[in-house]
Amino acid sequence: MTTIRLHNTRTRKKEAFVPLDPENVRMYVCGPTVYDRAHLGNARPVVVFDVLYRLLRHVYGPDHVTYVRNFTDVDDKINARAAESGREISEITAETTQWFLDDMAELGALEPDHMPRATQYIPQMVAMIEGLIAKGHAYEAEGHVLFAVDSWREGYGKLSGRSVDDMIAGARVEVAPYKRNPMDFVLWKPSDEGQPGWDSPWGRGRPGWHIECSAMAYELLGESFDIHGGGNDLMFPHHENEIAQSCCAHPEGDFARYWLHNEMLQVEGKKMSKSLGNFFTVRDLLDQGIPGEVIRFVFLSTHYRKPMDWTAEKAREAEAELSRWRAFAGGIDPMGGPASEVVDALSDDLNTHGAITALRKLYKEGDAHVFRKSAELLGLLTPELGEWTEDDVILHSTLSDEVLRERIVALVWERQDAKKSKNFGRADEIRDVLKEAGVVVTDTPQGPEWDVGPDFDPAKLESLK
Repeated sequence: MTTIRLHNTRTRKKEAFVPLDPENVRMYVCGPTVYDRAHLGNARPVVVFDVLYRLLRHVYGPDHVTYVRNFTDVDDKINARAAESGREISEITAETTQWFLDDMAELGALEPDHMPRATQYIPQMVAMIEGLIAKGHAYEAEGHVLFAVDSWREGYGKLSGRSVDDMIAGARVEVAPYKRNPMDFVLWKPSDEGQPGWDSPWGRGRPGWHIECSAMAYELLGESFDIHGGGNDLMFPHHENEIAQSCCAHPEGDFARYWLHNEMLQVEGKKMSKSLGNFFTVRDLLDQGIPGEVIRFVFLSTHYRKPMDWTAEKAREAEAELSRWRAFAGGIDPMGGPASEVVDALSDDLNTHGAITALRKLYKEGDAHVFRKSAELLGLLTPELGEWTEDDVILHSTLSDEVLRERIVALVWERQDAKKSKNFGRADEIRDVLKEAGVVVTDTPQGPEWDVGPDFDPAKLESLK
């Protein structure tokens, strides 16, 4: 069986992935707070962990992987949006949840096996909080319930690599008179009349942010599961707090054993910001005519643990390359499995850049079936993403032999790539072989056109390596 190696944030090293139960590999990824459209940065972890999900399904089997990604549908940002818009909270969360699902589907992301909403698990959160109080890890104060960080100093901070004292000195935390320790965080808070709330032993209120993921992960994946993922902006305090409350609520378990965090996204070399005018939602780009597959390709061109820079030039280059790939293999019904080179690259801590490099090699070799199955492992060239091609790509032929068409298409576009990279020797070599074989190639401002002449001899194509 393929060995997957993943960089575990908790141990700060790359480790062989050994699931607790190969028959039920379990992964939890923190999802969005649903009050608005998903911006470009929100989409990166979706694509990253979608690739991991696909890889796990390939290695262990689709029926042996459970993927959970939550929706936070109770939050002060949602309350504020409802107040300013005059709309019902339930109406806003239902609409924005569907927006998110629609936009991520356009990026080729598979839906997780479970997509729990926080509001569906309030009783489980209340039960977990009651257990933490009973064990001495939480306390009630002025209608709030807080986790007592001092009760678990031996474990708190290990994920982010900080000591509690250092965090107290450097963190910007809510100063409240009812806190015993500045680092103590809210598990439950009271709700005013106009805010969403549920009855609890501590009065009408609503959960804090961190407790929802712990409760939902426990209910759907158990006290110990394999992988927890998210953006590295969640490492502290969200993931640190998840670990604390989960390990204290269920000390017999390990919570998550492998932690993966993706780096942040920039736009044209700068942090994405509305004030800089470089803030984009996924829907903004889709409405501009950029295919979701192009957005996905640009994301995957950079390793998930490195900062990713979205640029218009990268999008143009991705669109041109994907269009060539689709002209080559988009119309076939692929057989077989992905190439080992692509599987090996993804198994090396999701090296998507290496996998794309391997795909380019497969494209040149001309086996459309292996190429297509390998691309699908990255979520590219999938039927769900349609059969779009760039408007300026012109590829047509009277040739009916599918295998020969694929071979010629690959050579035509390899010649284009060689010319673009100023490898004119290779471009001329391909041109001469095509001409000798009776393939007529015409360069136009819109792209290469080709067809076979009356003297077409496919055997002569084999002289080109």
